[in-house]
Amino acid sequence: MFPFAPGDEEGPVFDEPWQADAFAVTQALLEVGVVTEAEWMSALADSISAHQRDGDPDLGDTYYEHWLAALEAVCTAKGLASTHEVCARVEEWRLAYSITPHGQPVELSAGRAHR
Repeated sequence: MFPFAPGDEEGPVFDEPWQADAFAVTQALLEVGVVTEAEWMSALADSISAHQRDGDPDLGDTYYEHWLAALEAVCTAKGLASTHEVCARVEEWRLAYSITPHGQPVELSAGRAHR
């Protein structure tokens, strides 16, 4: 279903857990028909192109950043989340990450508690 996702003979390859989460959310949206494959491929291509225009050297290490931006764009375009909600959630995760001791799992509740 995802011909351009980084992977090997065993399937998709992820460097970070959030990448697998973004992949899974996208797959779920496609499976239930909220997003069509054509819509997804267009959003991902647009995201990659926009990042390249902004100077991304396209070395493959930022692929899932493009993926996440495309997922956020699709979700806002489909009315699944507002831009404000997406930005608020990003900030909650950023804060949770910044206050979590190294080596400990990052929990969103930590970011919400310190808002």
